[in-house]
Amino acid sequence: MFIAMNRFKVAPGAEAEFETMWKSRDSHLHEVPGFVEFHLLKGPAKDGHVLYASHTTWASKAAFEAWTKSEAFRMAHRNAGTTKPLYLGPPEFEGFVPVQTLARQAAE
Repeated sequence: MFIAMNRFKVAPGAEAEFETMWKSRDSHLHEVPGFVEFHLLKGPAKDGHVLYASHTTWASKAAFEAWTKSEAFRMAHRNAGTTKPLYLGPPEFEGFVPVQTLARQAAE
């Protein structure tokens, strides 16, 4: 498993537009081998911005890296940087490999 996250510092007042942009884009993730799930997370408002994170779970780091080199990646990001700036500075990428995983046991 590999977890890929990007943190975005969204300008105050631009939250709705930022969320709409993410919800309406065609990510093409459902077509990508190794993709597990995606979450767009909204965090706290502080220091002149609202924190958001995109959180994507992959079957492996290799699957994530293959996606970043794919046509699906290029299509999902084709409009990046061409719209009104909604966030302050570039996104901050963080990649994680699990050290421990706990899952809820199925009800009997």
